[in-house]
Amino acid sequence: MERDLSVLESHTEQWLREVLAQARHVLVFTGAGVSQESGIATFRDPSEGLWARFHPQELATPEAFDRNPALVWTWYEWRRALIANAEPNAAHLAIAQMQQQLRRVTVVTQNVDDLHERAGAAQVLHLHGLLAAARCRQCSAPWQHHGLTAGVEPPQEPREPPRCEHCGGYIRPGVVWFGESLPTATWDAAAQASTDCDLVFSVGTSSLVYPAAELPHNARHNGATVVQVNPEPTALDDTAHLNLRGKAGPIMAAIADLCSA
Repeated sequence: MERDLSVLESHTEQWLREVLAQARHVLVFTGAGVSQESGIATFRDPSEGLWARFHPQELATPEAFDRNPALVWTWYEWRRALIANAEPNAAHLAIAQMQQQLRRVTVVTQNVDDLHERAGAAQVLHLHGLLAAARCRQCSAPWQHHGLTAGVEPPQEPREPPRCEHCGGYIRPGVVWFGESLPTATWDAAAQASTDCDLVFSVGTSSLVYPAAELPHNARHNGATVVQVNPEPTALDDTAHLNLRGKAGPIMAAIADLCSA
């Protein structure tokens, strides 16, 4: 499908062609702004209905779950329903296309949805977990969600989480809450990619959430070229070699087309 390359200035387009052609290993690092273009609210967006009374950070901690498991579980089920009803956007599709066309592309995301995978991306590293990968709060045994697909209305009233069939503990969402450590193997793989890559695209992330935000800085320290795609200035502006202002969808689609041009 033809893309609108006019979102890139002519000199920027040529520069990107050259760095893409020379790249041995590309790291694509994505944040909430990418999924927002599929209609999934970020933590900074106002919630709806029941959830408008709560700040997301009040619900995204182990302490909040232990204090009121029904409230926290249902809020995450509400978000999971939003994800089930969303579709990958042009940015997700472009990143999957880049994986097919370039020598090596590692996708690292701060997002807990599966939109990268549904767009066709492979071996995505989810630094902050995957919402669908629920597990027991007590024994960490995995738990399989059932019955939530596109078209299902998001729940609006709190309901108790399921219980673990092994130990009877509450099932918790498969995300990394504030105050918890990132999954070790995932973080190690992402950190290694940031050390090894020679080109980074930081897309739709505020670059404020650490340790994830270290990755582009670490890549630049190790000699990689850093390109940022974001509508607004971020803390990464001074580190990036190129800052592309605008939505991720059209910009990443144009970049992906440069890979095959």
